[in-house]
Amino acid sequence: MNDTSQRLTIKKLAEEDRPREKMMLKGRHVLSDAELIAILIGSGTRNESAIEVGRKLLIKADNDLYKLSRMGIKEMKSVDGIGEAKAITIISALELGRRRKEREKPNRDKIGQSKDVFDLMSPVLSDLSHEEFWVLLLDRANHVLRKEQISSGGVAGTVADPKLIFKKALDCLASGVILVHNHPSGNTTPSQADMEITRKVCEGGKLLDIAVLDHIIFADDLYYSFADEGMMK
Repeated sequence: MNDTSQRLTIKKLAEEDRPREKMMLKGRHVLSDAELIAILIGSGTRNESAIEVGRKLLIKADNDLYKLSRMGIKEMKSVDGIGEAKAITIISALELGRRRKEREKPNRDKIGQSKDVFDLMSPVLSDLSHEEFWVLLLDRANHVLRKEQISSGGVAGTVADPKLIFKKALDCLASGVILVHNHPSGNTTPSQADMEITRKVCEGGKLLDIAVLDHIIFADDLYYSFADEGMMK
């Protein structure tokens, strides 16, 4: 018996290994490129599953989805198991992906002054009865890539670890950060601990080439900006 006759069809795979069932159970992100193609083409050949046909198509494209998107119907049909209808289905799916990317218009908040930070973070920090420490992660144009909570504590304070702050920044390749926390007491005056964490993060930012632009303290409807007060060094 030759090797091809022993290959599994999708129907013979364990249910959790079938592409459609796998997506239902585990989500789309766990599927390989070949499994996603298998869903598009639906079936393979007598001796090969749709997943194996998908792998062969990817190999022809050097496992590069960009190259695959530039293949025509005739080129795709040269792979055994890919007919005209299946080629058209794959090309249509890739074209939809291209159009989606082309039309994406990121609507990111841009920070130009301390008031922008206050407006952005007020819904998060206003009326809290405990202290929270957050960081805004920015790109080079000061657009907000992400806002991340670093810690949450009691009424008297919370501890912010500079290592965790910079891990968050490095994870999304941020060029700048803004520190943000609240004072449930309603007093905007920075504490000695506030000044110390600002100093430590600024020093770390210089080593990592990540700009620490400001540290803003929220207190009810008021705020204190280290940058506005000339406290960022």
